Amino acid sequence: MRPLRPVPELAHIDAARFADEVVAAQRPVVLRGLVADWPAVRAAATDMGLARYLAGFDRGARVAALIGQPEIRGRFFYDDTARGLNFETWQGTLREVLAGLLNVAGDPAPPCLYVGSTPIPPLLPGFERENALDLLGPEVTPRLWLGNATTIQTHHDFSDNLACVVGGRRRFTLFPPDQVANLYIGPLDFTPAGRPISMVSLEEPDLERYPRFAEAMDHALVAELGPGDAIYIPTMWWHHVQALGALNLLVNYWWSQAPALAGSPFDAFVHALKNVRHLPIPQREAWRALFEHYVFEADGDPAAHLPVEARGVLGELSETTAREVRGFLLKGLGA
Repeated sequence: MRPLRPVPELAHIDAARFADEVVAAQRPVVLRGLVADWPAVRAAATDMGLARYLAGFDRGARVAALIGQPEIRGRFFYDDTARGLNFETWQGTLREVLAGLLNVAGDPAPPCLYVGSTPIPPLLPGFERENALDLLGPEVTPRLWLGNATTIQTHHDFSDNLACVVGGRRRFTLFPPDQVANLYIGPLDFTPAGRPISMVSLEEPDLERYPRFAEAMDHALVAELGPGDAIYIPTMWWHHVQALGALNLLVNYWWSQAPALAGSPFDAFVHALKNVRHLPIPQREAWRALFEHYVFEADGDPAAHLPVEARGVLGELSETTAREVRGFLLKGLGA
């Protein structure tokens, strides 16, 4: 496998340029120093400084933390059967989590402790005002990801993602959406943290068992981020995240560009797994042609030949058409 290509970088970006050049292109970008002036980043010059800064906002709200034994080496994953998990979940306060992280900071083989995807305003009220981001609107909620040296296995999200490193270092390895066949994705309906993950260890890939993973690595991009740096990850891009320090904090923002009236594409995907995947091949190919024509518009606007008033569900998405389609689907499901 060849050396990985770096994620392209930008600096000194404002909200308009971020929307017009970065988000519109739907390509990953590293934004060096984007949040370097955050008080939290300055506090993270030392682990103790970061812990004290966070504790200053803590009002005792409880968080869900993942705890793994030293032998998993920070990699939250399945157990050997792929029907269970190699970690446990624990509930506690953020102060307790911080105390636990500091307590094992000097251990060469510590247990791994991780708090992920936790909305910040109810957990640390006021943190979001002192550490504000002007690239996105106030309706986009910042989320906290806190732990020691941990690995989040290759996965993707349905939303656009802007991830900002506050303390510690993180290494991101990204794969384009079209590499899904080469990533050997695990179960869709039983996952470690809500999203399907690759079964291949990025650090120690078994290419005899997963030979196509070498092709995925040929398309991979990599970025190492320190405090104050950020990375934009477009929706559906697969990403593998390694936190590399004894105390790491990341703040991320998820948002969707989908119309407010649109439903979840994943729902349509799951319906297709049930209703299309098991058809005879000629019938599947016929449905593929319909999806390509009507959904992916491979031949242009499929309703261009119809009067606007006669386009029905092929027309612009409106409250009326969204309600009609939802009613039709519910009727078909017997709901």
